[in-house]
Amino acid sequence: MKKLILSLLLGITAGIIDVIPMIVQGLNGYANSSAFIEWVILGVIITHIELLNLKGWLKGFVVAQLCVLPIVIIVAQNGILGIIPILLMTAILGSMVGFISTKYLARAYNG
Repeated sequence: MKKLILSLLLGITAGIIDVIPMIVQGLNGYANSSAFIEWVILGVIITHIELLNLKGWLKGFVVAQLCVLPIVIIVAQNGILGIIPILLMTAILGSMVGFISTKYLARAYNG
């Protein structure tokens, strides 16, 4: 239970980090809510999944990039340049969530 709560907190933190620039850009509430919820869920998924014995940061990168693909497809219809910030932020936050979950949350699960 402790690991689940910590993974939710990690996802919430990543969601806040992702949404702040979106709010500054004036994106609508649906986009902001979607991104925030995506990161809350990704915090849990990345923390709890085992994927081919990948390093934590790489696991987070791969899982986050795969999960963001449906959003990228929708955004790409408005122009290919719109997907660059999404993929960049997903790469950074996914890697960070994977790294932190492997390095620090593994103790909560084991201890």
